[in-house]
Amino acid sequence: MKKLDKLILSSFFGPFFLTLAIAEFILLTQYMLKYLDDLVGKDLGFAVIVELLMYFSMNMLPVALPLAVLLSSLMTFGNLGEHMELTAIKTSGISLVRTLLPIFVFTIFISGFAFFFNNNIVPKANLKAYSLLWDIRQKKPSLDLREGSFYNGIPGYSIKVGKKYGDGQTLGDVIIYDHTQGRGNTAVILADSGIMTTKFDDKYLSIELFKGKTFVEEANENLRDDGTPFVRQSFKENRIMFNLSSFNLDRTREELFAENKMMKNIGQLKYVTDSLQRQNVRESKLVSTNITPYYTYFRSTQPVVGDKPLPADAKIEKEIPEVNQAILQTATNKARNLRSFTQSFVERLQNTKRETNNFEIEIYRKYTQSAACLIMFLIGAPLGAIIKKGGLGVPVLISILFFITFYVLSILGEKWGREGLLPVGQGMWMANLILLPIGLFFLYQARNDSALLEVDMYRRIINKLKRNKL
Repeated sequence: MKKLDKLILSSFFGPFFLTLAIAEFILLTQYMLKYLDDLVGKDLGFAVIVELLMYFSMNMLPVALPLAVLLSSLMTFGNLGEHMELTAIKTSGISLVRTLLPIFVFTIFISGFAFFFNNNIVPKANLKAYSLLWDIRQKKPSLDLREGSFYNGIPGYSIKVGKKYGDGQTLGDVIIYDHTQGRGNTAVILADSGIMTTKFDDKYLSIELFKGKTFVEEANENLRDDGTPFVRQSFKENRIMFNLSSFNLDRTREELFAENKMMKNIGQLKYVTDSLQRQNVRESKLVSTNITPYYTYFRSTQPVVGDKPLPADAKIEKEIPEVNQAILQTATNKARNLRSFTQSFVERLQNTKRETNNFEIEIYRKYTQSAACLIMFLIGAPLGAIIKKGGLGVPVLISILFFITFYVLSILGEKWGREGLLPVGQGMWMANLILLPIGLFFLYQARNDSALLEVDMYRRIINKLKRNKL
């Protein structure tokens, strides 16, 4: 490796890993905000949160790589141009294309890594991430007794505390309603104070009550008056144990989520896609068979009423109006049934086609996200050589502009492909195919030392136009 290649690569690696970390953090934060309500108040523990973030960060990596390549390549060549190093390289007889070569080779490696990661690692990470997220959503919020309000998180009980002291365990003015018998508020416990602790690895909640009374209404079907007997007991100390198994994070078998398209690699996606396409073809061939019962075919020289011919001795001149009315009613009913059948049949075919498109989208996504790394390099590197500005100012603004353009075009292409407005392949490759000529144009301008983005050039053009008008 020549010294020039080492210089270029060393200038690139720092901004690349920095911008990759920043892009990963921003994308992960934006993505996790969608599930913030599912995570807050569940007392999940640090390990569970880190595990979930790790899985979702793997999901975000193929999206962050193109943005990191764009921003870092723009910053690298912007810095080289700003410090006149790029000019010195060109003066020594080395072309811009040769200068771009080491980072271009590295970007090819990044694209290959992105494809491998997207096809082999991301599906497994998605399986673990979304199965864990499902279990978190099913988990009840953590035990939180608040002063002056009833807490109904423990199945079969309602608990109210008048005072909760600073140690988090001592309680005052405790009221506990027992609903475990399914008869409403027929059992209530009142206590002046209590101490709340957890037992057996937090599997049970123990509340030790002091100076209280228990009131239990007795169910007696023989009583016909309004009086309802109850039992009252006083106690100095009373301990109640609550099962906290409903607060545990129970893990669901991951195999139950494996059929989702996000959990499959290309081979598995192609298998499902082929199956759905064959199903669509089979159902389409059954249209004529399924429609046949909605039509009536007959040959008769006699008038008919519905599906039956009139008797030979019927008075035709009197029966003809009834015949026409019966035929019209039969035809109307059959037409309605046929319309209902065709609508449901077409809707079923459309749903199958849309599902097929969804699986095809996931196949193409693994290719397009990898190719986007090369496209972003072809935009960022020449553009940095043109603007000759490094740092995190102008490069960040330009990178955000192009990345938003890429993102919007990708979303549009995906939507059009899913709805069948475009073939799925064309829709998914649309963003890359639109941005590729832009990157090649910037490369052409950079090779010719274009002043495309210099303010002085546009000032000269404006002055020239003013002189021509005069």
